[in-house]
This record gives sequence, C-alpha cells and structure tokens, in this order.
Amino acid sequence: MSKICEICGKRPSCGHKVSHSGKRSSKWWYPNIQRVRVKLANGEVKRMKVCVRCLKSGKVQKAVR
Repeated sequence: MSKICEICGKRPSCGHKVSHSGKRSSKWWYPNIQRVRVKLANGEVKRMKVCVRCLKSGKVQKAVR
C-alpha cells in the first residue's frame, strides 16, 4: 500500500534521528494515511487514501452510508 495522500500528495520524508550524544541514524516519517469512502463533486462515491490533515481541514467530504 502506497503511503501517499491522493488529495495533497503528502508522502513519507526521510532524515536523521539524532540521539543525545549526537549519533545519527536514518529515520522515516510517515503521514497518517486513512482509507476512506469519499464523496466526489459529481456525487460519486470512491475509496481513496487520504491523510488526516485533509480530512480535518475539510478538503474531503466523507461518504455516509
């Protein structure tokens, strides 16, 4: 399953985890992706992978059964 938001395109980012001593190791940060049923503009219902930030901001309207 890809970890990319289909609305905003948010994807995993990489960087370094830095310990207290300054030692660095690689780390990935993943967006909070949820698979939800979305109501599209033309009234169609479709399953999409959407980040929680898009859900909370109202960019996507969830379909109610």
